[in-house]
Amino acid sequence: MLGRKQEINLQLTEIFDSAVLAFCLWFGHFLRAELVPVFMPDAVEIPPLEKFYWVMAIVPLFTPIALEARGFYSNIYNKNLGKSLRQMIEGLVIIGMFVGACVVFLKWEVESRAVVIFSVLMGGGALLLREEWQRRRIRRQLATGRGRERVIVAGGQADIDDFMENLTAEQRAEIHVVMPFDIIARPVSELRDALKEHAVSRVLFAVKHVHFGRIEEAVQVCETVGVEAWIAADFFQTAIARPTFDVMGGRLMLVFHSTPQASWELLFKSTLDRIGAAILLLLSLPLWLVAVIGIRVGSKGPVFFRQERAGLYGKPFTMWKFRTMHVDAETRRDELAAHNEMDGPVFKITNDPRIFGFGRWLRRMSIDELPQLINVLRGEMSLVGPRPLPVYEIERIEKHAQRRRLSVKPGLTCLWQVTGRNGIKNFEEWVRLDLQYIDNWSLWLDLKILMQTVPAVLRGSGAS
Repeated sequence: MLGRKQEINLQLTEIFDSAVLAFCLWFGHFLRAELVPVFMPDAVEIPPLEKFYWVMAIVPLFTPIALEARGFYSNIYNKNLGKSLRQMIEGLVIIGMFVGACVVFLKWEVESRAVVIFSVLMGGGALLLREEWQRRRIRRQLATGRGRERVIVAGGQADIDDFMENLTAEQRAEIHVVMPFDIIARPVSELRDALKEHAVSRVLFAVKHVHFGRIEEAVQVCETVGVEAWIAADFFQTAIARPTFDVMGGRLMLVFHSTPQASWELLFKSTLDRIGAAILLLLSLPLWLVAVIGIRVGSKGPVFFRQERAGLYGKPFTMWKFRTMHVDAETRRDELAAHNEMDGPVFKITNDPRIFGFGRWLRRMSIDELPQLINVLRGEMSLVGPRPLPVYEIERIEKHAQRRRLSVKPGLTCLWQVTGRNGIKNFEEWVRLDLQYIDNWSLWLDLKILMQTVPAVLRGSGAS
């Protein structure tokens, strides 16, 4: 499937899945309310369907979104049942946590667990059957060629071969390449004749090694006869950045991005950040009280420590923490420079003498980080993201590639923390983990890091 057609087919599939899930919820209630009492007369009567409307509004609507985020709708042809089940379970975990949050914080009740169990089993089975039907349809199209779009692939012969090798099974099922056209060796006039002879609907240009003037002439031929021209945007070789298209000033722009691009998933992350920060702020208020009293008793000076940190794209912001060091800590930094255990621009000492007794406990339990929830609420930080470094440390970064960690919002927790930051003394390894997070970002990855953060904090391994 290609481009806009692929997007429309995906949306139709998700709408169909939503309808199936809604039906399964209704049928699950019917089974429990009407059929179960026939065989089990002593079964407890459950409330009417109206009590389940909020579940029917949330689960069918958001489950396809969660499944898409876990890759359930991708690469259907080559997937096995085990991978589909894993992706489905991961998506259901996300929805289950969402429903659980509604139960805990909004006091909405799931009136019958049996209805949920029936619905999950039927809905999961129905989605797997729909996927299998799609897989069989792709196989039939590949075998028969029926219903496939007729296209020409044009470009240099090597580029054509490379392009054809990289087509997925789903894409091969949607198109029939009636002929390759070597645009270097053959005149463009022959392309015009081929368009008429083979009745193609589009030309796919693989043009990594073709001069732009030649491509312009061929595109004009397609324009004249009313055939779509698609140009592969891989004529610029990049190691990390991924190309997309956008529009600015009425012009089509080829965009190379090496960070998560604007999406509903990213917008959802921003919303969850603020909601999560507000909830954590309320739940942690007793710890705030303990921290305030302990700092007042254990050390002289202000309760909070504020410092300029580098935020998104290096923009400075004021980060808040509970103070864990003596008030002269910054002035003593130079005298302790010889004891720095971290290479690169970062300053870390395992048993930093500037930390007072109660402050060391606050750090071990990561309670000193709680005021950063205010930064999350203000949109300066995220719950998950690379840890923000002081501005003066960012200015000392020598390798430009390491600044890519600034291309996303800094966070309260990250891969570096949950993989045992006390054992990592190499700044390059720290940055490698941050870039690994950026290049593989998803809501599911954020969720896994948050879940791994809890035991790390409880073990007291969250900080040094």
